[in-house]
Amino acid sequence: MGRTRPKSRKTKPPATEHTAEPATAPPPVRSLLEKAQELIVRCEYELAGRFARRVLEREPANADAKEVLGVSLLETGELDAAKEAFLSLIPPHPGAPATPPPSAHLYLAQLSDDDPQAALRHYQTAVDILSAQLKGKERAVEPAGTNDDDAEVKKNIVRALIGMVETWMDPSYDLCFDPAAEKTCEDLLNLALQTDPGNTEALQTLASVRMSQQRPDDAKVFLEQAWTQWKDLDLDDLRVPPIPSRLSLVRLFLELELYPPALLVLQGIMATDDQEVEAWYLEGWCFFLMAEQAHEKGGKLDELTWEDLARDARDCLETCQMVRTDLPISVHFVPGAYREARIDGDTTVPGQGR
Repeated sequence: MGRTRPKSRKTKPPATEHTAEPATAPPPVRSLLEKAQELIVRCEYELAGRFARRVLEREPANADAKEVLGVSLLETGELDAAKEAFLSLIPPHPGAPATPPPSAHLYLAQLSDDDPQAALRHYQTAVDILSAQLKGKERAVEPAGTNDDDAEVKKNIVRALIGMVETWMDPSYDLCFDPAAEKTCEDLLNLALQTDPGNTEALQTLASVRMSQQRPDDAKVFLEQAWTQWKDLDLDDLRVPPIPSRLSLVRLFLELELYPPALLVLQGIMATDDQEVEAWYLEGWCFFLMAEQAHEKGGKLDELTWEDLARDARDCLETCQMVRTDLPISVHFVPGAYREARIDGDTTVPGQGR
């Protein structure tokens, strides 16, 4: 009889103590802030505001987060809340930095459309802060690569000065009737061009002032100077002005009856953004004005007949309506003469019968 084999005993795995997983550390404030700023660049304003609030929950006095929050509120139409956010960056508000960011004053100037004097004060304060920064950079021994920073500071000074000029010139304010308005605007624009010689926005604003002074020839000179600086650059070149500035240039060209350069600038804008409704409208308006000029000159302009130009105008305005379906073209875009003369297939001259 064989030996009985002992039963094998199953070994149980050693008991392990239950250890809780370590809590995930919250993301650093710097990362949250960078994400918020990135979202602002991507025009995702509501989400940017959420990230800014997360920063402020941890650092209530964080100036960068307050600014991002203000921008997000401004862009989503919450103007009163945006104003409060920017005011929180300016002494004597508790928690405001000793030297507020000039951008806060620039935003507040834009939000003070009901009080031109307050707008002028904010613009001037921004100029003072930026000028002090620029002088500090000039006195310090700066490393290589700071020229771009200096250029940006100068551009911001010029924008603030132009904002002051536009406030003085705004016909909805009494300031434009002040005897000192014309000289004040001249002084501000001279300072702008001393700060940043050749600045295209300053030159365009100076052209606008010359037109208000009934000096169209001088205005044309300044517009040509502004346009020449960037008209041959690639559209993605950083030196090309932003679309709002180029649209302003087009409006000035049209007022001076400079139609070919207006069309060239508009083509560049629409190559960048073919959904820019104002560009389509201005192109249609340009063709309309050219059509009228063609009729006055015997029916043609640059080998184009009045009918051709009128149809081009209609095409642009219909594209406007497709881009913005909430704007009825018959009411908002087509001039009265064109409503009388049915452009598609009707060759009646605007303002006249058959």
